[in-house]
Amino acid sequence: MARKVSQRVAEATLRPAEPAAHWKTLKQGDRVSVRLSPAFVTLGQVDAITWDHTALWIELDGGGGRVLVHCSDGVEVALQEQ
Repeated sequence: MARKVSQRVAEATLRPAEPAAHWKTLKQGDRVSVRLSPAFVTLGQVDAITWDHTALWIELDGGGGRVLVHCSDGVEVALQEQ
């Protein structure tokens, strides 16, 4: 016999899909710091931004490669002062 399962739970988002206000000021070529976890912070350069600023492609320094971050990933991206 099948259990009654709420379909609304599966449709709920885990984190908000709205970018932080400062993400909307970022532009291609900006130098940023990227905090992937409390113990891992790295620097990089914004390579591309989606039209709605919800996702960023960042070229990481030191040969770290190109990484795609989404505003709901819990990643902190901050503009570096020049």
